[in-house]
Amino acid sequence: MTLPFGARRRADRHCCPRLIGRSPMAAADLGEPRAPARVPAFDPESIPHDPDFALPAERGAPVPIERLSAAALRRRIGDPPAWTPELRSDGRWRSTEAPIRPAAVLMPLLIDAPVPTVLLTRRSAHLQEHAGQVSFPGGRADASDRDRVHTALRETEEEIGLPSAAVDVIGALPPYLTATGYEVTPVIGLIERAPVLRLDRFEVAEAFEVPLAFLMDPANHERRRIDFAGAARTFYAMPWTGAARRYFIWGATAAMLRNLYQLLRA
Repeated sequence: MTLPFGARRRADRHCCPRLIGRSPMAAADLGEPRAPARVPAFDPESIPHDPDFALPAERGAPVPIERLSAAALRRRIGDPPAWTPELRSDGRWRSTEAPIRPAAVLMPLLIDAPVPTVLLTRRSAHLQEHAGQVSFPGGRADASDRDRVHTALRETEEEIGLPSAAVDVIGALPPYLTATGYEVTPVIGLIERAPVLRLDRFEVAEAFEVPLAFLMDPANHERRRIDFAGAARTFYAMPWTGAARRYFIWGATAAMLRNLYQLLRA
């Protein structure tokens, strides 16, 4: 999930192929001062697995492949059955003093193959917040936004150049409250043809795809546990090794994908 912390800076956008690996533009190239990146309090990949989380073979069945077709996704997400989101917030990490701010992200599902893929981004390494993390495109709501769908589509077009007209919005998941005080609405959209993306290189280092079937299989879900502020804290992760590198999908992004799994399997 990509959220705008502080002033938004828009760099020149350059044509990119469907699978993208771009180094971020240096702040000096933009003629702007470079803000120091905030070092995370911990390395999420180094956090031990939660021993209370079931072994992969015991975590439950994957979402049936027939539920992952474009037609099935439209039906289930557009008219969902009764289900309960597993995760609604990062409240265990969140400061109660932080204001709650509305935001939205797009969960883009590319449906030009028999089984869709999920389009994700990796944030640029120099950013002040969540540097280098895997996220959905999106961000904070503007006062001029008509609704959270408008927020998600506007922010996505600004960040990765995906035109709003190319997205068939089929529904949304319940809002998710992040540790940084954003109430994020995950908007789900289908994309029929492989897009040619234009990344805002200040914010987005690369965009990549992960098979939806991989993410909807609980055998690929991990739960990590850390002792933090005198209590045990947990978070989900879904590591994915792509053609070029390994991606550690975790935190709010993994939590929203976990909620999508619960909806599709309901």
